[in-house]
Amino acid sequence: MTSDIGDKPQPLIEHLMELRTRLMWSIAAFFVAFVVCFTFAKQLFNYLVYPYKWAVIWAHLDVAKSQLIYTAPQEFFFTQVKVAMFGALVIAFPIIAAQVYKFVAPGLYKNERNAFLPFLIASPVLFLMGAALVYFFFCPMVMWFFLKMQQSPADGEIAISLMPKVSEYLSLIMTLVFSFGLVFQLPVITTLLARVGLLTSTWLAEKRKFAIVLAFVVAAVLTPPDPMSQIGLAVPTILLYEISIYAARMVERSRKRQVEEDTESPSALAPRDDD
Repeated sequence: MTSDIGDKPQPLIEHLMELRTRLMWSIAAFFVAFVVCFTFAKQLFNYLVYPYKWAVIWAHLDVAKSQLIYTAPQEFFFTQVKVAMFGALVIAFPIIAAQVYKFVAPGLYKNERNAFLPFLIASPVLFLMGAALVYFFFCPMVMWFFLKMQQSPADGEIAISLMPKVSEYLSLIMTLVFSFGLVFQLPVITTLLARVGLLTSTWLAEKRKFAIVLAFVVAAVLTPPDPMSQIGLAVPTILLYEISIYAARMVERSRKRQVEEDTESPSALAPRDDD
């Protein structure tokens, strides 16, 4: 009886050498992307500032008078380093994910490799969808909320103005991007667990009320301490949980259909030759 695994068993030293090769390719991809991103770090940061500009416009304020500041000489330099690392991680992620897949693929059966590939493609797509939601809608909305709290010097009141630091603004938008990007992986994770039989759609539906509470707790931990950010992350999480239940149900139906087709196939119904 032949095995369905593509590669032959390898000793530990060969696995370690393969792991070293994959790590070297991943680190090289990240380093090259970091150098490119650091070269254009200021331009990349200006792109990240667009949500703040949109929030200023939504708040009916003068864009020319709005500004971001830094209060330490080295602050903006390290902010550019963080921007370059953030951009390098995004750019190099497909290569890193491909190296991870090449490392684990030899230990998988052919049908497992075919089942894993769609999720390898869906994962970065869903992450980019979460990042786009933050960039085009959620971050401008959060900054608009904070800008509306400013106080003008009318009627003898002292002016209270928002002047965000470049490092704090970058930390805010990076936290939101990674939080939404990770939450958008929920359908991928639950579908994979459903494929291997660790989760069922019935179990997910029964735990819905606990998932709702957990969504708000996780949102409170991952997002800045304001209600808009927490609600803005918790609501998509709950919607993605419902999508995960539907995806798990589809996986179960597909598995049931495959079992029925295998049972009704001519090879399964053919009588065995006992001679």
